[in-house]
Amino acid sequence: MITGKYTGLSSDQVEQQRKKFGSNLIKSKNPPKWLEIIVNILSEPLFLILVATAGIYFLLGEQNEAYIMLAALVFVSGISLFQENRSSKAEKALQSILEPKTKVIRNSNLMLLEIQELVVDDIFMIEDGEIVPADAILLESHDLSINESILTGESVALYKGSDSKDFEIFQGTQVMSGYAVAKVRHVGISTKLGEIQTSLHQIKSEKTPIQIQIRSFVSKMVQFGLFAFLIIWAIQYYITQNFIFGLLKGLTLSMSLLPEEIPVAFSTFMALGTLHLYKKQVLVKNPMTVETLGGVTVICLDKTGTITENKMQLKGLYDLRQDQISDTENLQTSHLTVLEYSMWASEESPFDPMEQSIHQLYEKLNTKDLRKHFRMVKEYPLTGLPPVMVHVFENQEGQQIIACKGGLESVLKLCKLQEEDLSRIMNKYDHFANMGHRVLAVAKGKTYVTDLPDDPYAFEMEMLGLVTFYDPPKQNIAETIHSFYKAGIEVKILSGDYANTTSAIARQIGIKNTDKTITGSEVMAMNEQSLVSVIKSKTIFARMFPEAKCKVIQALKNSGEIVSMTGDGVNDGPALKASHIGIAMGQRGSELARKTASLILAQDDLSRLVDAIALGRRIYENLKKAIQYIISIHIPIILIVTLPVLFFWDINDFFSPIHVIFLELIMGPTCSILFENEPIEPHSMSKPPRKAALDLFTWGELNLSILQGLAITLVCLLLARYYMYINQPEDKVRSMLYTCLVFANIFLTLVNRSFIESVLKTLRYKNKLVPIIIGISLIALMLSLSVPSIREIFQFDVLNYKELLLCLCLGLLSVIWVEVYKWFQRKSLVVL
Repeated sequence: MITGKYTGLSSDQVEQQRKKFGSNLIKSKNPPKWLEIIVNILSEPLFLILVATAGIYFLLGEQNEAYIMLAALVFVSGISLFQENRSSKAEKALQSILEPKTKVIRNSNLMLLEIQELVVDDIFMIEDGEIVPADAILLESHDLSINESILTGESVALYKGSDSKDFEIFQGTQVMSGYAVAKVRHVGISTKLGEIQTSLHQIKSEKTPIQIQIRSFVSKMVQFGLFAFLIIWAIQYYITQNFIFGLLKGLTLSMSLLPEEIPVAFSTFMALGTLHLYKKQVLVKNPMTVETLGGVTVICLDKTGTITENKMQLKGLYDLRQDQISDTENLQTSHLTVLEYSMWASEESPFDPMEQSIHQLYEKLNTKDLRKHFRMVKEYPLTGLPPVMVHVFENQEGQQIIACKGGLESVLKLCKLQEEDLSRIMNKYDHFANMGHRVLAVAKGKTYVTDLPDDPYAFEMEMLGLVTFYDPPKQNIAETIHSFYKAGIEVKILSGDYANTTSAIARQIGIKNTDKTITGSEVMAMNEQSLVSVIKSKTIFARMFPEAKCKVIQALKNSGEIVSMTGDGVNDGPALKASHIGIAMGQRGSELARKTASLILAQDDLSRLVDAIALGRRIYENLKKAIQYIISIHIPIILIVTLPVLFFWDINDFFSPIHVIFLELIMGPTCSILFENEPIEPHSMSKPPRKAALDLFTWGELNLSILQGLAITLVCLLLARYYMYINQPEDKVRSMLYTCLVFANIFLTLVNRSFIESVLKTLRYKNKLVPIIIGISLIALMLSLSVPSIREIFQFDVLNYKELLLCLCLGLLSVIWVEVYKWFQRKSLVVL
């Protein structure tokens, strides 16, 4: 074992090295998170308006109103801080899981540590798919190749070790093949990556389409708010000749116009969505990924480790010379030659499960273990498509063993077979592949070679036979695939394995259209236009390599699909990055795959992706409901402030900044917390995903929200106009108008919980926040109407039960008509 060769540092030595050279941590130059939060809060338009309003009240000597504005200011800022704190905690918890780890030898023991724990002179192990944790010098290497593009810009993998005479490896580079043991030379800021860290911080993430749509909408509303503010200020000044009073009315309108709940709701939905997935063992790096999940139209699956157990075990052998098949349970002694040479062609200390199973069976069946009598004199790096591995061993007597194993096509290039032998081995290959086995060919060098060539393809080999491995499908994978199809999501398999093997596994788990396959070479030979048309009819993509996978994914994207790609190996990295949502396996996935992906399945359970897609759809649905609600309830507030002024009503200042800010405080939690907690719509996972090109709202949905707002406005202003007509005092009119609007807001919340299902059905939905939010709204209303000191600040009058009942009925009437629209929606769905 490797750990027996090295003792590593002791605990005391680790502390000494850490004090002397520091930790393996590159500190970010970005400003502290708390400072960024404060800057964002201070720059919010609503914050600035509240500060201005409080200042004006102080100037006017109205201390109570000023303190109320300051209290509202603290409350609004507190909500933002609370939400940011929750998001920050989730992010820290997520990063602690996502933090790369490495295998380190200390005190003669092999342990798994976070890379920041490494110190100078630590001894660590790396293997394919991992990220090099620190600048180091190689102590030993086996088929080690590393991509140093993060440092050099060159994407070609470089071989490291004794053959290349290059023993240096650097932090942040990616292991593409093989494994090695290395000793740390530099950590943290002293590494090459640390020296160029400033260039890495220049990378900026792009905004998602929905972020752009929301930012554009809010920006237009802010611009319109500024224009309306100036108009109302000018009109009020003309009417009253009071500069300050006009300014207050303008600020009141600005507060009613600002849809600050929309970005708050959006960020809250995304942050809480990330938390929900985190609890389901789905780790999302960027919260904005959550919403995109709901729109996935095509899922490209890697075979090994994603739909199979990734427990590749030796299952059988075929001896070409005897033309006989044996399974591992009743392997005949006469077939040991195939097993022995497959062992010699494997790593001496294997980390790959297939090679481990070869060594284990060799140990079990051979009474005389030849491994301790032979030493490896030449190890050729993996080469070819599919790759082959060639090892050369010698003993003290000069006996030589030249062993080769790998993909059948490549091994055949090293062997000269008679037509009959070629036919036999191809038939047996098809036999195993159709059973879903992975098949490797095994060959031996024919003659003693004194001068070993540089190219393994220069050897003349004798074909010995085949070894087969079986990696069974995961137990729940068939149900998961069925769920994808039910949700209208197309499933494709992009595998590096042979077509027969991939198709056999695909049939076992219920993949459709498995008889039509295409290879990576065929993909690369097609032009973009031809490929776009072909991929629609193909499901199985076999013998795929990184460039071919990327080309397929790009073709899918060009045809308008939202593409998700799963993978766990090094060769999946480019495809994961090319897709809209790259999904890596958390347990068996390579470090490169986890680093590249935007989402990680912590338990390697693909069924969690069904939960993630359902959550994405739920978030999208509920976000639309929240924004439609915001549009609907903002319209009456805006028009109640504006229309009486524009039409020169006798009473035209129904709402002051205090009324508007309290309405805002009710609406904010309603849309950002209540709607976020709504369950997914029935049948949401039984219909096709939304089209990527569609805007956030259709004209029908937008018009419905506007109509709801106009209906509430009409009812509220008619009520006010009637009470003005019967000569009721201004405080009474204001009280009735405000109360009617609060009741309308409550009913609007209930009705907008679904735009398909009736309110009677949605009342049975499980959402514990509904009674809490509604209860708070009613308590706040009753306190403002019944407590004299609060009533005086709001300039309200006492309402009797008949007046309250009238406001309740009118509030219900202003929104209940939407139920008729929903009834027609349900009827149309039944017809379809």
